[in-house]
Amino acid sequence: MLSTTERTRLRRGKHKARTDRADLYDLLDEGVVCHLGVVVDGAPMVVPTAYGRIGDTLYLHGSTGARSLRAGGEVCVTVTLLDGLVLARSLFHHSVNHRSAMVYGVPRVVEDERERLEGLRALVEQLTPGRWDEARQPTAKELAATRVLALSLEEASVKVRTGPPADDEEDLALPVWAGVLPVRRVFGVPEPDPGLAPGLEVPASVAGRSLFPSPLS
Repeated sequence: MLSTTERTRLRRGKHKARTDRADLYDLLDEGVVCHLGVVVDGAPMVVPTAYGRIGDTLYLHGSTGARSLRAGGEVCVTVTLLDGLVLARSLFHHSVNHRSAMVYGVPRVVEDERERLEGLRALVEQLTPGRWDEARQPTAKELAATRVLALSLEEASVKVRTGPPADDEEDLALPVWAGVLPVRRVFGVPEPDPGLAPGLEVPASVAGRSLFPSPLS
């Protein structure tokens, strides 16, 4: 179960809260981009970035010079999956069907070389499963220029909105269309790099992400 704290307890729309830790894992594993919220020089900064999960730990990475990764202190990481636009009869009750997670904590800089590689692998595999074993491994110089952060998933919340609009009863007879416009995320046909050597086929990691035929590169 998710451990509820004052920061993760829903005060509005309590019925949208999910308390099963499996819901958090499923949401994070489906997502691709998170938003990292930090305070830099006394001002808030929110940075979209890739992430990866291993068990109860979220891994983030970036340049060793990135201010967002050098700020220290507490952070807030969010992941949102948009599932549909909820169009009500009244503008007041328009909404979105979504699944979202919010994680609080103080990340630690990963110094152990093995864990750094495991964290980076999790990041790559989050985007394209199988890609880590297809491409060149990072060099010592590249690793030295990369900072990896590990954030515990101990303090987290999950919020889910599903279903049709929640119009007021007196608005149900209005001659206004209402319903849900579903949102789906799909990957298109892979676009090869112009400098790619002739005859190379699209690898399994890329083809597996696409719903369309994968032609020769």
